[in-house]
Amino acid sequence: MFWHAAWERVLGDASGWHTNWSWALGIVFLVLTVRVALIPLVVRQVRSQRALQVLQPRIKALQEEHRGDFGTLQTKLRELYRAERVSPLASILPMLVQAPILFGLLHVLRHLRPAVTSAGARTLYGWTLTQFDSAASAKLFGAPLAATLGAGGPSLIVAAVLIVVMVVATFLTSRQLIRSTGWAAEAQGRLVQRLMLVGVPASLLVSGAFFPLGVVLYWTTQSLFAYAQQTWILRRFPPVPATH
Repeated sequence: MFWHAAWERVLGDASGWHTNWSWALGIVFLVLTVRVALIPLVVRQVRSQRALQVLQPRIKALQEEHRGDFGTLQTKLRELYRAERVSPLASILPMLVQAPILFGLLHVLRHLRPAVTSAGARTLYGWTLTQFDSAASAKLFGAPLAATLGAGGPSLIVAAVLIVVMVVATFLTSRQLIRSTGWAAEAQGRLVQRLMLVGVPASLLVSGAFFPLGVVLYWTTQSLFAYAQQTWILRRFPPVPATH
C-alpha cells in the first residue's frame, strides 16, 4: 500500500499501455524493499559460507579423527566454530527471515481476486473496499493482475512472457553459482546442484501457470533481483579456491 500510494502520487491514475502502473510498480518495489532490507543478512551469509570453505580441511580432519563418535565430533565442531567465530546457521538465516515474508506476500496477492465479494474478506488486510476493488481489477498490459495464464487472451501472453523470464533468470542464477564453485565431489552434493539447476526452474514453470499474474510478477522480479545480487556477490566475495 505504501508503494502504491507513492507511485499514485507520482504518476496519478496512470494506465498507459493498458497497465495500472501504481499497482504493478507497487508489487515490484515491494519485492525490492524486502530484498534490499535483507542485504546485510545476505552479506553475513556469504561471509559465513566463505569462512566455512576455508575451514573445510580442518572439518574433514575432525570427521576422520572422530569417525563413529558423533557426540565428540559435534563438540569439537562447536569448539572450532566458536574459536573461528563462524556460525553455520548464518547461511540459512536470510532464508528463515524471508520465508514468512514471502508466504505472507504471496497470500495477500492471491487474495486479490474480483471473485472475493465478502466485505470482511476484502478488508482483511486493512484495505478499504475501494482499494481492494482497485487492486483486484488492476491490469498489466491488458491482463488482470488477479488472472492466471489459463484465462487466455492478454493474460496468456503476459503470463507466458513473465514465466519464461522467471525460469530463465532462476536457471542462470543456479548455473552461475555452480560455475563459480564447481560441481560437488559427493554424489549427494551433485544431486542437490542438479535439482537447483533443473528442478527449481521446472517447478516454477509449472506453478507459474496456476498463480495469479500478480504473483508471477512478484516472482519474476524476485528472480531478476536474485540473479543481479548473486552477480555482485560473486565479484565482491569470490569463492575460496578448493584445497586438496
